[in-house]
Amino acid sequence: MILHPLNSDPQLTSLKQPDINTLTQVQPHGVLLVLREADLSIVQVSRNCRQAFGLPAEEVLGQSLDDLLDSYQVDQFRDGLRYENLDIMNPTKVWVRRRGDDYGVYDAIFHRNGEGFLILELEPALNNENIPFLSFYHLARASIGQLEAGSASLADFCRIIVHEVRQVTGFDRVMLYKFDEDGHGEVLAEEKLEEMESYLGLHFPESDVPQPARKMFLSNWIRVIPNAKAEPVDLVPAVNPITQQPTDLVMSILRQPYRCHIEYLHHMHVEASLTISLMKDQKLWGLIACHHKTPKYVPYELRKACEFLGRVIFAEISTLEEEADQSYRLQLAAVQTALIDQMAQEDYFIDGLVGHDPNLLDLVGAKGAAICFGGQWTTLGRTPPEEELNYLVQWLGKSVDQDIFVTNALPLEYAEAQRFKDVASGLMAIPISKRSYVLWFRPEVIQTVNWGGNPNQAYTLVGEAEDQWLCPRQSFELWKETVSLRSLPWQPVEVKAALELRKAIVNIVLRQAEELALLANDLERSNAELKKFAYVASHDLQEPLNQVANFVQLLEMRYDAKLDEDGKEFIGFAVEGVSLMQTLIDDVLTYSKVDLQGIEWQLTDVQHALDPLPTIVADGTQLMQLFQNLIGNAIKFRKPTETPRIHVGVQRQDDHWLFSVADNGIGFEPQFAERIFVIFQRLHTRDEYPGSGMGLAICKKIVECHRGRIWVEAAPDQGATFYFTIPVEGRDRNHGNGRKAQNYLFSRG
Repeated sequence: MILHPLNSDPQLTSLKQPDINTLTQVQPHGVLLVLREADLSIVQVSRNCRQAFGLPAEEVLGQSLDDLLDSYQVDQFRDGLRYENLDIMNPTKVWVRRRGDDYGVYDAIFHRNGEGFLILELEPALNNENIPFLSFYHLARASIGQLEAGSASLADFCRIIVHEVRQVTGFDRVMLYKFDEDGHGEVLAEEKLEEMESYLGLHFPESDVPQPARKMFLSNWIRVIPNAKAEPVDLVPAVNPITQQPTDLVMSILRQPYRCHIEYLHHMHVEASLTISLMKDQKLWGLIACHHKTPKYVPYELRKACEFLGRVIFAEISTLEEEADQSYRLQLAAVQTALIDQMAQEDYFIDGLVGHDPNLLDLVGAKGAAICFGGQWTTLGRTPPEEELNYLVQWLGKSVDQDIFVTNALPLEYAEAQRFKDVASGLMAIPISKRSYVLWFRPEVIQTVNWGGNPNQAYTLVGEAEDQWLCPRQSFELWKETVSLRSLPWQPVEVKAALELRKAIVNIVLRQAEELALLANDLERSNAELKKFAYVASHDLQEPLNQVANFVQLLEMRYDAKLDEDGKEFIGFAVEGVSLMQTLIDDVLTYSKVDLQGIEWQLTDVQHALDPLPTIVADGTQLMQLFQNLIGNAIKFRKPTETPRIHVGVQRQDDHWLFSVADNGIGFEPQFAERIFVIFQRLHTRDEYPGSGMGLAICKKIVECHRGRIWVEAAPDQGATFYFTIPVEGRDRNHGNGRKAQNYLFSRG
């Protein structure tokens, strides 16, 4: 015998999960017949049919039920077969004459296998198998009464189920086993003989109940193995002679279990088992698993009674869970309604999510949240640093194309998240647009999980060449695992609440976008009228100003000799006023011409304005004017006792260029950092420093029309540094990692 570690062979999956409909053997405690429903002729039969009919399999094949049973019983079968649901005739008592007056009494169970064939299974009927309905009803009623008497928890319900099933069946051990979302199972309740090993609270890997078995449990609620050591019986012939394929026995009660399942029971030191499916919302919620140390046959009616008991009491479990879910669902719905109302009342929808009670954290029970919108981050609670958030949304943009991304093990999917696992091992993210997200975070919760044996060694591959099979682990002793890099899981009701919020945010953003579009149209029309007015006004004002200038000059030329000093000074004032007025008109006209539509977007080599600087996407003419104004300001406001020094720098950051113009001039108080960009605002008189007060206002408008921003840092006698950004845009957006800085220096002395 050769042992191989799990997953060492690519064929493990197929060995571990063979198709149920390829199995061609049955358990020996009953007889199975495959019938053609039209005439009830026998197509296949289990080889042990002699114990029921007194005939070998070869002689039974080809006969009809009329040949084997009395006509009265067969007529009853035909009446029942008219119904689509055959449960109404299961079980039917059948008396089979073997020889002379020797009769065998069997429970006949019919089902259709979906291939057009009728499966008839005969199990021995025991004399004491009947369970009076009223007695069983009172038993079930008493069980439910125990639960209704107090505030029963899920654990209480589970304990009641295993107790009552063990009382009815007499099995040595009964467990209730619930499946988790990731597929593994946990024993929630157990009742057993004292000397048997306890599995209460232990987890079992998904492979213990493989997917083919789970599919079978969805349709076949009861599975019984009376004797795990019994030799299986072949079907004769092995394949259906009509279809030339193995007959599908998924719904069969007698179908022989997988070899690995039989060995699994042997390793648990049990020889009989009964399994009952627990269903919720058409999904397999869990199982009731009954084990016996010695062979134990459970009649059909008793099995159905256990199934009924499980369904009745499990219905109470479902109700309990649904009530808990409904309570939490209503709580989250109230939070969701409040958030939507708050967003609608705020000018900026994000303020409605973070600035009130309840807030974004309350919607999904998160410890931190972050909103990326318009390139800006708004955070709440405990979140990763902004730099990590930027990397995270870049990864989401490349990896996620759905309306929501949910994980409680982010570091296992996004390795960089290990750096902030204590804050965000759990992540739920909803995209608002291509680059805008709402993120919720949950911290790492380190847990100890108790397994029934090492889940990493659930199976070994046994045998050689083509004769190989999977052998389950031989030890179910407690095996502890420390689970890290995971948060508490997100509940389905929380995921649904996040999706509903996403719809609301998208609707609000679209509505605000429509309002902004209308406002933009109004502003565009207003700006067009303002530009037209500025142009007309400047043109119309220039003519009278020129006349004033001309006549003042004539006055000075003709009457210079007759004017005293005051007269000459007055004429000088008039000339300066006219010159200033002309400058103001020119600057106003320049300011009015700076707008987004007027920008000529093109690759612009900034070194045409200053040498050396990078090539960016911008309007070259306006960029030239921007640098001229900033550098001109630096020269104008120099210290009279120092040689002016001007430093121009640029740095690539994410999706924009950051420019700076620094000087060693007179500077100013930081409180005026916003005021200096306002049209006609000045910090000095024209006698101290000439100018119209329009230069920085023009700079601000140029930068904003390029979708950037401008600001200044300054202090008295410490100089000033003006910063502005220009978006990378176009092809440069996707080049490089966006975080390698390049610095350029331009100096003038």
